[in-house]
Formats: sequence, C-alpha cells, structure tokens
Amino acid sequence: MGSSRLREVLRLVVSIVVCQLAGGLGAIFTTPAIPTWYASLEKPAFQPPNWLFFPVWTTLYTLMGIAAFLVWRKGLHERRVRVALGIFAIQLVLNTAWTIIFFGLYSLFGAVIAIVFLWIAILINIVTFWRISKVAGALLIPYILWVSFAGILNYSVWMLNR
Repeated sequence: MGSSRLREVLRLVVSIVVCQLAGGLGAIFTTPAIPTWYASLEKPAFQPPNWLFFPVWTTLYTLMGIAAFLVWRKGLHERRVRVALGIFAIQLVLNTAWTIIFFGLYSLFGAVIAIVFLWIAILINIVTFWRISKVAGALLIPYILWVSFAGILNYSVWMLNR
C-alpha cells in the first residue's frame, strides 16, 4: 500500500473514530440514566424501544465520519474545506451537548432548545458538505432525519413531563 493510500485510510479511520468518541462521551451520560431517570418519564406512543438507539447512533456516527473524511480529503489547504469541517465540529459538539443536557442534567426543556440549535447546525453542515462533495452531504441526510425525529420525541417527552 502506497503512502498516499495509507494516509487516506488513516484519515478515514480518524474521522470515524472521532465521531464514535463523541457518541461514547454521550453514552457516559446516557447509560446510567436509561434504567433510572429516563425509565421514570412518561413517553409518547411513538417512542422506539431503547435497544434501537445504539445501532442507529453507531450507524449515524459512522456515516458522519465517512462524510467528514470525504470533505477532509479535498485538502485542508482549501478555505471551504476548513470552514465545512469547522461547522462539522460545531454540530458534533452540539450533538454531545444535547446528550449531556438531556441525560446528564435531566433538562427536558434545555434539551429541546439544544436540539433546535443542533438541527440548524446539521442543516448548515449538509449544505457546506454538499458544496464540496455531494456524497458527503447526502451521508448526513439520515442524521438530520433522525435528529428531526429525536426533536419531536424530545418535545413530546418534555410536554408529557412538565
């Protein structure tokens, strides 16, 4: 394997690992809250089973990592790539912040506010990635769809538990 090919593989691995680490950080707050605080909340009828969240988020973080890699490989020397990856980093931080606010701080309303900002950041991220790589932008569409659903779910849980 040539050095440029190895560099590409390493960039892909780093991109995916960074995203999975964000999910792992969130899991530190989520895991203990699920059987205790979260179990005590009233939830809407459309609440998916708890077991579904892990494979969905693992898949989404992987897609996010691949998308980031596809943009990164265009070259950090390009300003638009640096801006797009900066927006990506912001939405990744907001993603983790939502988890901390919801599961760590038990703030249902605070999480509603956070998920609105997250959704906006994801949309901006999709647009900036799309301009660089249509595939990268498209890979984030399942993410915004899931966060849209999560936003409705978050709002519903907040309304049921006010």
